[in-house]
Amino acid sequence: MLVATDQPDAAWMWDYKLRQSQREARYEAYALEADFLTQGLIFMETQWHRSHLPERFPLVYVEALSSAPWNRFALERPPFYYGVGRLLLMFARRRSLALGYGGRVGLHALPGAEGFYRRLQMPDYDADLEKEGLVYFEYGAIAG
Repeated sequence: MLVATDQPDAAWMWDYKLRQSQREARYEAYALEADFLTQGLIFMETQWHRSHLPERFPLVYVEALSSAPWNRFALERPPFYYGVGRLLLMFARRRSLALGYGGRVGLHALPGAEGFYRRLQMPDYDADLEKEGLVYFEYGAIAG
């Protein structure tokens, strides 16, 4: 379905990401499931990434985040489940808290997803030339 609708994440190899998370402790892969179907997936790196801010705090880096096609507003109106991507991103923040990183999460967004992260009030730090010009977004520590 992703290939047929020319989605930018159609070529992501989730089976490879899962195997990588099983082989290397620094990677984690999770699925959000409901109604006996996978509704979304997230793949994170939890040990090697640092904040782009001057303090260089450790953070959870989201390597890939994807909602099922039937949960994408661009493909299905209304989506079967709304908010899958938001829930997965909030899960990454909770994982960051559990790891002692204060809720810090960073990621590079596909061009079509930049608005999504901005709507979630995730600060952006402009295009990153080292990552094919993708815009870098980062949540800081959760106050309190």
